[in-house]
Amino acid sequence: MERESPINVALVNPEIPPNTGNVARLCALTGCTLNLVRPLGFFLDDKRLKRAGLDYWELLDYHFFDSIQELERAYGGTGIHYVTTKGKQWYTDVLYRPGDVLMFGPETEGLPKDLLAAHPGRCIRIPMLKDDRARSLNLANSVAIVLYEALRQMGFPHLV
Repeated sequence: MERESPINVALVNPEIPPNTGNVARLCALTGCTLNLVRPLGFFLDDKRLKRAGLDYWELLDYHFFDSIQELERAYGGTGIHYVTTKGKQWYTDVLYRPGDVLMFGPETEGLPKDLLAAHPGRCIRIPMLKDDRARSLNLANSVAIVLYEALRQMGFPHLV
């Protein structure tokens, strides 16, 4: 039986194969859709990507986009949350709805500044210590933190 994805995860230009593999596994086991925005910093047949995702790729609903704009058009009318260390509100302060998109940028630079400037009210962050030596949490960990809060708010749909 086909079911709607409770939340959509978008990785923009991911660079580290094991991070994307871990996020793919997370999405597969929560029934969420994974959206990958090209260019990717690796090939999908990368053994590190496959190992991190194990044999969950066949359970995963995933899509590719050639740009952030293409992804935004595809999810028009849907709440898109831009996860960034520059967000003013915490990820726990958002009311998530079925079908929302959680968008994460590449590991080394995050989402583009102009994108964040265009959507300041939709930029969310995970609280962390303020220390110039620590830029951000690991991408896969960040996705897990925000995704599970969104799913918790919705009563963990389809999960047992």
